[in-house]
Amino acid sequence: MGTPAKVLAAGDVRRLQARVAQGRYALRNKVIVLLSFNAGLRACEIAGLDWSMVVSADGKIANCMMIGDAIAKNGRGRRLPMHANLKSALLRLHAYEERPSSGPVVCSQRGGHMTPRSVVNWFKRYYDELGLQGCSSHSGRRTFITRSARLVSRAGGSLKDVQELAGHRAITTTERYIEGDRDAQRRLVRML
Repeated sequence: MGTPAKVLAAGDVRRLQARVAQGRYALRNKVIVLLSFNAGLRACEIAGLDWSMVVSADGKIANCMMIGDAIAKNGRGRRLPMHANLKSALLRLHAYEERPSSGPVVCSQRGGHMTPRSVVNWFKRYYDELGLQGCSSHSGRRTFITRSARLVSRAGGSLKDVQELAGHRAITTTERYIEGDRDAQRRLVRML
């Protein structure tokens, strides 16, 4: 395994969001960023996400996403609660796309699904433009998992909940994603 993708600070995520908000595909681009940072999706999951996975039976954006086994790594689909910012962006994109019930959420310029490689290259382009070194398409996912692990006790949950959100088979895989926080470690030692 190579060097893990960088976890982004909140300011860097805001810079990325501001940059992708410019141009012809601004709404789609915002959804790509939110799927990575607010849902922890992998490039293959972003590329394969279908409206049928985010739209409820009544044709509205659901409160949970169903990541299908076919697009998830190792066929480990999962159900993810929808972050409010992601749901809002999906509502706007869904209306813009004339409320489809199926088909790609994230369309390529030709109208079909983006490929996982295209999603990887899309992130690389924007990270390079912003001078964010050490970042990759996995940075949003790693940031999501790290932030979730830091906040899970406040929600009354455990690392097992983070593991399930990430779609990992083993909790040891989830642990490898979590970046430590030196300031928190110092505060913790002082509390002992």
